[in-house]
Amino acid sequence: MCTGVRFTSAEGGMFFGRNLDWSCGYGERVRIMPKGFPASYRFLDDAPAAHAAIGMCVDYNNYPMFFDCGNDAGLAVAGLNFPGYAAYADAPEQGRTNVCAYEFPLWVAASFSSVDEVQTALANVTIVGASAGEGLGVSYLHWIIGDAARSIVVESRADGIHVLDDPVDVLTNQPSLEWHLENLRGYITATNDFPATATWRAADLAPFGAGAGMRGIPGDCYSPSRFVKAAYLNANYPEKSGEHDNVIRMLRTLEGVAMVEGAARMGNGDFEKTLYTSCFSAKTGTYYYTTYDDPAIRHVSLTDAAGAPADKLVCPEPGRDW
Repeated sequence: MCTGVRFTSAEGGMFFGRNLDWSCGYGERVRIMPKGFPASYRFLDDAPAAHAAIGMCVDYNNYPMFFDCGNDAGLAVAGLNFPGYAAYADAPEQGRTNVCAYEFPLWVAASFSSVDEVQTALANVTIVGASAGEGLGVSYLHWIIGDAARSIVVESRADGIHVLDDPVDVLTNQPSLEWHLENLRGYITATNDFPATATWRAADLAPFGAGAGMRGIPGDCYSPSRFVKAAYLNANYPEKSGEHDNVIRMLRTLEGVAMVEGAARMGNGDFEKTLYTSCFSAKTGTYYYTTYDDPAIRHVSLTDAAGAPADKLVCPEPGRDW
């Protein structure tokens, strides 16, 4: 499972982050795809990347299989698990822009500068369920895409592609985004205010302390619960200025919906946990992250690939002094 969040700073800069929740890692590391990188597609003409991108990925034969990434134009994308609802085409459709599911984050980050551009292009897109290689299988995902102006969610279902505005700038897993947004109506009385003392007949009832207004907001690991809590935290976190305070905002928000090992088993019996938490700063092109085993904040910047050849992924050593 996973959770994605987007917001902007007081200065208007976008911060985009996610928890990646699963039972095991896949050798993922932060890598930079340089501008001009020879992006290879299964059913599209290969093209040099119009934008440099940075994010967490698996390097599959010098191909960045991004879990999430942001580009030098300030556009970011993350894929989240969506089994039981995601449906892809079995083969490319003639006359359409056919993008494989595993290619989607790279295609978005390499090709576009804004959510508006992506949304326009998606009108002619088919998501194809092809594997990246033998034995790799197909992941059934949906995607959140954000820039400084807004975010959208892209879901490829049995009846076609749905491109949905995301007014709360949050995404978790199944069910669909429409369901999650409708479900939020059950929590409209939740507040971060300190409740006044209530009188019941002759009894004056005062709250035990802060947090009484938040009663009812779920705290379990279930996808609908994480959506509600992440949306609540994202809506109520005070606006912050500067890089440092907004990175902390993102990491603390996602910490509020993180999965702790032992709390929830998967269908196969393994425990899920938050393998990593990320935060992309669109203004500085910096990718911050922590891992389950090491909560120290590390960072890599697009500038770390300056002067590197365009045909190779760059995997710089992360910094810790920020």
